[in-house]
This record gives sequence, structure tokens and C-alpha cells, in this order.
Amino acid sequence: MPFRYLLFYKPYGVLTQFTDNDNPEHKRQTLADYIPVPDVYPVGRLDRDSEGLLLLTNHGQLQHRLSDPKFQHPRTYWVQVERVPDVGSIESLQTGVIVQGYKTQPAKVRLLPSEPVLPPRDPPIRDRANIPTAWLEMTLIEGKNRQIRHMTASVGFPTLRLVRVSIGHLRLDTLSLGEWRDLTTSEQAVLLDKANRKAQEK
Repeated sequence: MPFRYLLFYKPYGVLTQFTDNDNPEHKRQTLADYIPVPDVYPVGRLDRDSEGLLLLTNHGQLQHRLSDPKFQHPRTYWVQVERVPDVGSIESLQTGVIVQGYKTQPAKVRLLPSEPVLPPRDPPIRDRANIPTAWLEMTLIEGKNRQIRHMTASVGFPTLRLVRVSIGHLRLDTLSLGEWRDLTTSEQAVLLDKANRKAQEK
């Protein structure tokens, strides 16, 4: 069976799995509602209440390499937070914060100058007129459970909306919301080359 490598723009509320056996009375959307390709599996996860880029493949070794934290595969997110973070808070996120007894690894974090262009979220975030919001761009090389939400909360700026915009060299802006596609030949080549080089370094 040939290897497949897919990109998917996951909407809010969609589970990062193909079945939902945990909630039989209230069916939730899964990847099967969008992707009619058999035997592919997500590389890493996006929480149900997060949006954005998801990579799927039937290449088990690649899936392991990209999911294992020791390979330090960068992922970039746009993060809408409550209130406007100050310089000190951003520096704390960059150098590492304590999350559930664990200090996060250094991350690239910057305050975006304006709200990024994204499809409206359904449902929209809670709008509180007297509390401003801001958008951060955060690039992490690890992906612990709900890590970004824990990180921003730890410095006093709760996450309101979370969108993954890139996985390594792969970008969200090549897709529309709910759309999937195969990687191009050149995208596959770069992905496999980077994964192989990372494996040789370990």
C-alpha cells in the first residue's frame, strides 16, 4: 500500500479521531465526517476546542518520529488570549513556565500587531466588551496535553481561541476550513528529508 500524507484544516468542535465511541448518545463530529481516506492516522493531536492544521499519514515510522518530543518538530499557533500580555509575560512564555509541575521548553513567542485573518469560529468566542483580547504567535517543539492553554493561563492570560497554523514547513493557508488535500511531491520530499535528518541526529 502506498504511503499517503494528508493535510487537513480541522474546524472547532471536531475530534482528532475517526470514531467517537465515548459519547454514543450525543454524536460529535470526527475526522470521518471530512476525510474519506482509509487507514490514515493523525500525527499528534488537536483538542476538540482547537482549530487548524493537522497532518495525517499511514506511514507509521514517520508518524512516530514527528510525534515523539525528542525529535523537536516545530509547530506554530495563533493564540487569542484574554487581555494584552506585557513584555514580562511574553518573556516568561519564551523561557519556560511551570505547568503541572513541569517546566516547558523554550518557545518562540511574539505579540501579533493585529488580529490575523481567519474564518469566524462557530460558535464564536465569548465577547466581553470591557476586557480586551490580543493574539500571540507561539512556536513550540513539544506538545503536551493542552500545553498552550496551560502556559498562557500560568502567566494570567487565558486562551480564548487556538489555531495551529503550521507544522514545520507545512502551512494552514493552503487550505480552506474543513478542507483536506494530499501533500505535493515537493512537500513530501522536504518532510521526509527533515524527519530522516532528525532521526540521524538522535
